Amino acid sequence: MPILGSHQSIAGGLHHAVEDAHRLGFDCVQMFSKNSNQWTAKPLEPEAAAVFQAKLKELNVTHPLIHDSYLINLASPKEELYQKSVNAFRDEVQRAAALAVPMLVMHPGSYTESTEEEGLKRIADALDEVFRHNETNEVMVLLETTAGQGTNLGAKFEHLREIMDRCHFAERLGVCFDTCHVFAAGYPLREKSEYAATMKAFDDVIGLKHLRAFHLNDSVKGQGSRVDRHAHLGHGTLGVEPFRHILNDQRFAKVPMYLETPKGTGEMDGVATDWDIINLQTLRGLLGELPS
Repeated sequence: MPILGSHQSIAGGLHHAVEDAHRLGFDCVQMFSKNSNQWTAKPLEPEAAAVFQAKLKELNVTHPLIHDSYLINLASPKEELYQKSVNAFRDEVQRAAALAVPMLVMHPGSYTESTEEEGLKRIADALDEVFRHNETNEVMVLLETTAGQGTNLGAKFEHLREIMDRCHFAERLGVCFDTCHVFAAGYPLREKSEYAATMKAFDDVIGLKHLRAFHLNDSVKGQGSRVDRHAHLGHGTLGVEPFRHILNDQRFAKVPMYLETPKGTGEMDGVATDWDIINLQTLRGLLGELPS
């Protein structure tokens, strides 16, 4: 069975994300470790980490995943922002380690006023600096595929491969495959043959063994739009077939998959229902044999 989860709020305490994931019927959970729109946060209290870990065990919620702050840009050519981002990302890794969370997902960064090549080098250099200050190998960093909006790096599989090749701690890097982002970046996913071709391209360039997590999101905009805007499953331009392909691909049976679809309330069988529950039911309804 696929390992299915979603991103949950940490309002009121980190353990609340675990409780909400369990209440909604998920196997795993993604969250922030602090306010995602602030550069700094007070240090994690050991008691908070202990409660968080106890709640994971009590409710049997597995594969916790932390997403880093949206403010961080490890590709920035501006020295002040770059150093601020490196310091903030180092703190993200330390917080994940303190919570015993094994993986931290991040958007690679935007090169803004420099070049693609310079941006990729900056990211690899930043990761080297962070890993040198966190030598325990407790946390794997997942480079997220991106839609390529503006000067965002990560829209090409080759971008992620180059970062991994440049980083001196490549064994501490993996990839998070976001369906909305990959599709918006231009890779086809809808037909079975298209899905197979895109996964082969990923395997050829990066290697499927490095794919450690999925973000399961439909896309508001079309293939190649380069617009990062998530939709509920089956309510966007992707439709449900790409998710059927992924869920029934036995190569990913042990790879956790997290929804990042909009929050709120929809309708299921005429009853007002949390959208997370609706999207989860959509996923579970896709399990089974692939259509010919």
